Amino acid sequence: MELRALIVAYAFPPVGGAGVQRMAKLVKYLPDHGVRPAVLTVANPSVPLRDPSLLRDVSPELEIVRARTFEPGYATKSAAWSATTRRSLRARALRAATSAARSLLVPDAQILWAPAAARALAARLLARRDDAVLISGPPFSQYLLAPLARTCAGVVLDYRDEWSTYRTSYEMTAGRASRLAGDVLEPALLRAAHLVTTATDDFRRELLERFSFLDPARVITVPNGWDRDDFPVPRPAPPTDRFVVTYAGTIFRLTSARGLLAGVRLLNERDPALARLLSMRFLGRIVETERDAFAGFEGVGVEIGGYVPHDRVLAELSASHLALCLLDAVPGAERIYPAKIFELMHLGRPILTLAPEGALARLVRAHALGEVLPPRDAPAIAEALSRRLRAFRDQGPKERAAPVLRAKDVERYDRRALAGEFAAVLREAVASAPRRRQPRRVPRRGVV
Repeated sequence: MELRALIVAYAFPPVGGAGVQRMAKLVKYLPDHGVRPAVLTVANPSVPLRDPSLLRDVSPELEIVRARTFEPGYATKSAAWSATTRRSLRARALRAATSAARSLLVPDAQILWAPAAARALAARLLARRDDAVLISGPPFSQYLLAPLARTCAGVVLDYRDEWSTYRTSYEMTAGRASRLAGDVLEPALLRAAHLVTTATDDFRRELLERFSFLDPARVITVPNGWDRDDFPVPRPAPPTDRFVVTYAGTIFRLTSARGLLAGVRLLNERDPALARLLSMRFLGRIVETERDAFAGFEGVGVEIGGYVPHDRVLAELSASHLALCLLDAVPGAERIYPAKIFELMHLGRPILTLAPEGALARLVRAHALGEVLPPRDAPAIAEALSRRLRAFRDQGPKERAAPVLRAKDVERYDRRALAGEFAAVLREAVASAPRRRQPRRVPRRGVV
């Protein structure tokens, strides 16, 4: 029997960025596992990135309900946030106003979407349209819908990131009010879920350690992954006249490039002739608080390319000799691995990972994905780049154009297979919920 699941996701195409992929790929492949998805998302997202290319994963058959948020546009948010880094009288006043607003918008600014989202969810529950509701955070204010959803459906809370890390390490959500609200809300909302999914085993262990009331059998790890359809065929080859290193993703506190850039500076000081072979590209958004780290690097082979649509970014990574995966040494980073690591794994280009010891380092070593270095060890980073540049310089053109990574056990992270794991979780959530009346037959309809 076909199961009907509502996926609640503020971050959904055409919103851009890595956080969109988990739910976009889930709804793409759930029908292969006997689950008919629908999506509840925001009509007017207040986000920094939009990527229409992601809509190619959205079936015209998919029912999408879009509810409006009362948030200001992202440009207004960004201007207020930028003011916190300036010292003028006007900036100080705006900083005070921004701080006051953030203290009211708890657990995050997307709480302003909650009223309309709750109305849309209630209408669906009254019509008995969904057997299960999966809510994916961040933003974690969406979890406030869980008690309502529980009245008529099996409920799954999906942790793409840790709420505890999100409220302390992300620039736009860190704050005392957010931390205090999260400390109170998180256990209460977890009690409203029938099952919980996490993106890493370390997230799962941390939840079970913090909340003893959770049943370990009902907290399931479903990792992120890669989608074969996303990769270009044939894959572009790197150039032979320069050594291209590419980072794709957002640069913010958790993925700071300061240690990497210090290594590049040291490389140029030690061997400027060798360093001239280096072309290092950053493809993605750089938040205001990290932009100063890039000052002065334009003349030493460092390029800032801005956000690249997902349908192009894998081609750009393929045309690289070395891909970068960054995770700075901040609290909670030891339990995280960026979602991009799985696409890099399948891509087949060598990877240099700068990360503290923890989940990401273990994943890289377990799958033979390349070298792992401490994220702020500039001498070690400079030496690693120097070693690769020397090898490149001494190779012939044929070898330069075909760098290969031979990763192990890549198929474990195929998005189609992972959707099957989510489908099993959704069925278990429905089985755990109180028996409901037979769902009313409703026609399918697509909302664009």
